[in-house]
Amino acid sequence: MLSLIAASAYFLLIHFGVSGTRLRDELVTRLGAGPYRGAFALASVVGLVWMSYAYRHAPTVELWGLVLGLRPAAYVLVFIAFFFVVIGLTTPSPTRVGMESKVGQGPEAARGIVRITRHPFLWGIALWAFVHLIVNGDLASLIFFGSLLVLAVLGTLAIDAKRRRNFGEQWSKFANVTSDVPFAAIAAGRNRLGPALAEIGLWRPLAAILVYAVAFYLHGRFGPPLT
Repeated sequence: MLSLIAASAYFLLIHFGVSGTRLRDELVTRLGAGPYRGAFALASVVGLVWMSYAYRHAPTVELWGLVLGLRPAAYVLVFIAFFFVVIGLTTPSPTRVGMESKVGQGPEAARGIVRITRHPFLWGIALWAFVHLIVNGDLASLIFFGSLLVLAVLGTLAIDAKRRRNFGEQWSKFANVTSDVPFAAIAAGRNRLGPALAEIGLWRPLAAILVYAVAFYLHGRFGPPLT
């Protein structure tokens, strides 16, 4: 369990202690954007692999126990999470790595799922982690999925702060027609759901369904059930 705690602490530290902070800006200035991104990606992969290995080998310490009754709802929620992740990864957005220049497009950059949330990928990860945390109900799952949940939710705030710091008024124009929390901008009347669904199109949801189906199959074949 100590290895899992150390891996989770490392993973959170490199994100909240470096990414989105002024230290990150300083490193980019000294190293260059490309080398920094490469080094940070490598550090993140190391952390995630370490966390996953430690989680698989952690002892079982039950807290509230496996909640089998929630599994039907969990499958649906994880399905929704995959939609946010896959559609988010296939939609250009100023909040994605390497696409910061799109902030200059202002409100025009808010298209597709970005009308629903400007952080679809992270909210998908947050929902996925939350569901796994609740259903599994053991200490290792609380540490592993809890760390990913905290990273995803607070990561949206860190990205917003970094974009606001670097782009100022341009970011404000984009942020005014979008929201961090899913559907908040639509509920407030600052954007509309109809255009979002039209711009998402058909192929992105189909890709999400395919990825979910493959993940479901592999999870059941090589590991415990998906949730």
